[in-house]
Amino acid sequence: MKRTTRTAVLTAGALIAALGLPVGTAHAAPTPRVDLRVLVVSDGGPAIDAITAELDTAGTPYTEIDLTAAGRPTINAAFLADTVLGVPRAKFQAVVLPNDNPFAAGSAEMAALAAYEQTYAIPQVDAYTYARPAAGLQDAAQGGYSGTVDGVQAAVTTAGKASAFGYLDGPVPFENNDPAVNESYAYLSTPAAGADFTPYVDAPIPGKSTRGSLVGEYRHDGRRELVVTFVYNQYQQQFRLLARGIVEWMTGGVHLGATRNYFAVHVDDVFASDDRWNSTLNCTPGDVDCTDQNATPDPIRMVPADVTFATDWQTRQGITLDLAYNAVGTVDQRADNNGADPLADALLAKKTQFRWINHTYTHAFLGCVQNITVVPWKCDTVGTAIKWVSTADISNEIATNRAWGQTNGLPLNTKELVTGEHSGMKVLPQQPVDNPNLSLALSLNGITSLGSDNSREPAQRQLGPALTVPRYPVNVFYNAGRAAEQVDEYNWIYTKRAQGGSGICEDNPATSTCLPAPLNTATGYTSYIVPLETRAVLGHVLSGDPKPHFIHQSNLTEDRLAYPVLNGVVDGYRALFADNTPLVNLRMEDIGIELQRRTAWQTALRAGQVTAYRIGNAVTIQAPFGLAVNGSAPVGTTAGGVTVGTPYAGRLSGWNISNGLPVTLTLPASATATAAVTSSGSLTATKPAPATRVPADVTEQVADTAAN
Repeated sequence: MKRTTRTAVLTAGALIAALGLPVGTAHAAPTPRVDLRVLVVSDGGPAIDAITAELDTAGTPYTEIDLTAAGRPTINAAFLADTVLGVPRAKFQAVVLPNDNPFAAGSAEMAALAAYEQTYAIPQVDAYTYARPAAGLQDAAQGGYSGTVDGVQAAVTTAGKASAFGYLDGPVPFENNDPAVNESYAYLSTPAAGADFTPYVDAPIPGKSTRGSLVGEYRHDGRRELVVTFVYNQYQQQFRLLARGIVEWMTGGVHLGATRNYFAVHVDDVFASDDRWNSTLNCTPGDVDCTDQNATPDPIRMVPADVTFATDWQTRQGITLDLAYNAVGTVDQRADNNGADPLADALLAKKTQFRWINHTYTHAFLGCVQNITVVPWKCDTVGTAIKWVSTADISNEIATNRAWGQTNGLPLNTKELVTGEHSGMKVLPQQPVDNPNLSLALSLNGITSLGSDNSREPAQRQLGPALTVPRYPVNVFYNAGRAAEQVDEYNWIYTKRAQGGSGICEDNPATSTCLPAPLNTATGYTSYIVPLETRAVLGHVLSGDPKPHFIHQSNLTEDRLAYPVLNGVVDGYRALFADNTPLVNLRMEDIGIELQRRTAWQTALRAGQVTAYRIGNAVTIQAPFGLAVNGSAPVGTTAGGVTVGTPYAGRLSGWNISNGLPVTLTLPASATATAAVTSSGSLTATKPAPATRVPADVTEQVADTAAN
């Protein structure tokens, strides 16, 4: 059915009156104050959720209005703007809408938003809208395209690189993780005749020699809109690549909060050996749950050639590995081999090329005393009381390993610790609480940074004197040195009992997914597991998550299983990002500090303890004393004549500790100034956007087929 709408034109006087501003003030053209906060108008769709997730990650404050909520605030002139000490104030520096106009025909709320944007030069992001002249584009049916864009190779245009997307090298590949699932839907179209529209990201229009816009800027009626014509969720790679640019565009590169892309790799059990998976017994001899009488341990341990390979890899990729070591491995080797240990000699000869983490002396379990006569093991008890590994035993594991490292000149950060199997901390279901002796042992040894397992505890927490640093496990198994072993164990875990698997995936459908069929042991690692793990790890990197990933020394020897995944991440990243946006490779203590600062920053923002606004090219920020303040600004921004932050992705960003007093930043002259209130110009309110197609498949993260 054809919808008729009425186009409303606001006169200059009506515009000023609608915003509640004295007409006389308009002629004085004062420079308004614009608060550094984003207004997000939500319809509950995946695109809006994706943008708010990016704002949350960066620590950029926003106010969200849920259009479906009863009793929500009305968006009107008073909601959007007021006057502070005689200066007109815009309460939001940007507006994010589900589409170019999510309101009913003749909506006073849309008219108020449009007037607000024109008056204060406030940009608007259309999170996902339909290609049509009202959005600055030709109807997709007129020589364009609407439909799935899975696997499409989009690209940042020259204008996009010169605008907010210059941190990208150019390619913006759209995922196609499962050919049976429609993961992305888009409208591809060219600018409408006479429209002031600049595509920033485009893709080939199927069957045509032209390219259609996916992200572009539409300028009209004194307003600027970022028009996005593809649907996405917060987990999809194409959004993760463009998320930074969307925020930078809407804020002009001046906003609270900042993100960087991090990648750190911990290698556990260095100097020790890891027991090998037995493909006949379907367990790992040497582990407590492998009780078969024929179970004979078969150790996997690095050799000197692996050390050379690792250092060469580091040099080539610009990534430093963090080696979590157990000194008993080399002490026992030398005792059994007349003092010889070629692996330790090779590692110590190149010790300064790595970072080192205390992983305890023997890799002992430091939680409850384990009863391993049953499978699964359980905590030993005296009556109903759990028997705990003592403070003295935990402290001895930490101190002995540290002393060995110091004696051998390892460049060791003595405040960092990763316990064997992350033990000492709670392990469900057997050990629901921390070993109460752990925190005292940490204090006695000056430990302030403690590695934890992100799959068990994704949130950072305080444990005695230490902050935990959740680490992502990579699904390259500790007990596999060869690809065939990895695939065999993978099949055992992720196939149904009827297919020869363990059936664990059947028992836990909420946390894992069964493979449709067992993988080929000769090809399955390269064809299936590597791409899957690469995508998972790269997803963490692209989401601005600083948490480290951990593998084991067994993955750096024999078939060197870790490297295809690590190379996939690093090479894949560098193919997508410009040189001004490098991977940030932090050590564990610094990652813990970053996580701690993010939490404190978010808490302060939620409590309304941070004030930030812009007047012209001056930005004023005030925060509680001692709070680490995070923000982004154009290159050339100074405070008291001193450059603030460090360069990343074409902007300056970084943490600065507040002294509790207001701080004024001076933006460079090249930064676009905020608008002065004006009485000139006219405004045309747009009609509501038609319904846009959102496939059900994109409302949640696209499944990885098998659990990570």
